[in-house]
Amino acid sequence: MKLSILDQSPIASNQSAKDALDESVKLAQKGEEFGYTRYWIAEHHDLSGLASSVPEVMLPLIGAKTKRIRIGPGAVLLPYYRPYKVAETYNMLATLYPERIDIGIGRAPGGSAEATNALSDQFLKQVWAMPDLIKELLHFIYLDFPLDHAYAKLTASPRPETPPKPWLLGTSKKSALLAAELGIAYTFGAFMSDKDGEEIVQMYKDAFQPQQKGDVPQVILTVSAVCGETAEMAEEIALSSLIWSLQKELGKGNGGVPSIAEAKQYPLNAEEKAKVESLKEKMIIGSPKEVKNKLHELQMKFQADEIMIVTITHRPEDRIRSYELIAQEIINEAASK
Repeated sequence: MKLSILDQSPIASNQSAKDALDESVKLAQKGEEFGYTRYWIAEHHDLSGLASSVPEVMLPLIGAKTKRIRIGPGAVLLPYYRPYKVAETYNMLATLYPERIDIGIGRAPGGSAEATNALSDQFLKQVWAMPDLIKELLHFIYLDFPLDHAYAKLTASPRPETPPKPWLLGTSKKSALLAAELGIAYTFGAFMSDKDGEEIVQMYKDAFQPQQKGDVPQVILTVSAVCGETAEMAEEIALSSLIWSLQKELGKGNGGVPSIAEAKQYPLNAEEKAKVESLKEKMIIGSPKEVKNKLHELQMKFQADEIMIVTITHRPEDRIRSYELIAQEIINEAASK
């Protein structure tokens, strides 16, 4: 089973944004060392606990600090941008780092309404135009992708020998069917969805229309997971993320990811306790063997080609160790057979 990393660059309560971004670089390096297939960094706006607002600034640094792992945005929020500029950016990266660049494509605002308006006064209009925006982007990445457009003769320079690989990210039937229609790979965000993901992923596979000979549907399943040496340790480490998620919903998460001690001391009423339990159900928390079994179960359930893991902890070393334990249990074990 292929494993990958989705990094939201969380800022802990004792960190600066610079600290968090430095830790993102370290995570990519460690992910490569552990054998993860790809590292994606998210795009968020006006969210005080998350440091990454501009993946295209971080990715050149991460590319220079790593050698093999595939890298990309998870995702570039396309309604904010002109496809031609996005193509130039990621063609440049694919030229600098051959056969290592992905473009995760998303349509979400990624932040507050105020931030959305500050970034674009045409966001909703562009959301509705998303199919055309992606087609335009694909044309600039793959020159043979058909496009009847005023910009059809433009070239997004430089032209890399191997184009960046596009992935459409989503949680809905609409996104799945669009990815299938365009014949591109699909990433289902299970960690942020309450929907019937199996049905959505199957719809994508059934409706897939290859654009070139040999094209097949490809699926990444994104999940939230925390692994510890023991189940008890994992539960303790995960509490920071759970309490922070609750705080954000209540508008109190500006202090960053709380420490384990801070999380344990956070007062919860009955309704909040129930909410924490609900949040916990969307996560995979456990010992290496428990996490491995749950990930294998999900892979079989969704028939996913790859599992992408997002892990948020207070201490950076706990996050890196979580990824390491999962890799030892799944990647190393597979390699030894």
